[in-house]
Amino acid sequence: MPAPPTLEALADRLAALPASCGPVRLVGVDGHAGSGKTTLARRLSKLLGGAPVLHLDDLASHQALFDWTELLFGQVIQPLGRGVPARYVAYDWVARARTDEVVLPPAPVVLIEGVGAGRAALRPYLACLLWADMAPEAAWRRGRRRDGPGQRDFWARWVPAERAHYAADPSRPFADFLVRETGKGHPGYEIRKGVGGAPEAPPNMTLRITRGS
Repeated sequence: MPAPPTLEALADRLAALPASCGPVRLVGVDGHAGSGKTTLARRLSKLLGGAPVLHLDDLASHQALFDWTELLFGQVIQPLGRGVPARYVAYDWVARARTDEVVLPPAPVVLIEGVGAGRAALRPYLACLLWADMAPEAAWRRGRRRDGPGQRDFWARWVPAERAHYAADPSRPFADFLVRETGKGHPGYEIRKGVGGAPEAPPNMTLRITRGS
């Protein structure tokens, strides 16, 4: 099946997928920090009529950059799988504390964006995995410019942590579609078919939700 030619066509494709987590079509938007995942998820959300977006930055923290899997399953995946709203307390990266509660409804499509959105433990619950296709060094340069010199120490810690994460648990080889910014259309996108991958059964998870359930 060819890749959708436009972002609008991709949104239509996502809306037509079988449910993957109870009544919800979970769509992962993964990619290197600074690669444009948040913007891509925001534009897809708008095209999907306001689909909810979970930002993995809300679940991670300074102390646990990637150790959020149990939190995601306990507070997000399992409630959505039962068809009820998910509730979690978002992490404030300035205050260094969890502050405001976020309620995520079991909408027809829910987008999960962030580094690690396509990790192996999560893939069985995704209807589709998108990869924001930008080379890591280019993405990190853009992220550093965005965050400014005040976040220099954070980036010095983040880059090796991200390298280690993707070395141990890569997402790009399992992406259904690679979405690359073209710089046209603020931004425009080129969408290519990814290799994709069969879902793996996550270990030690009490809830089992399969594609199309």
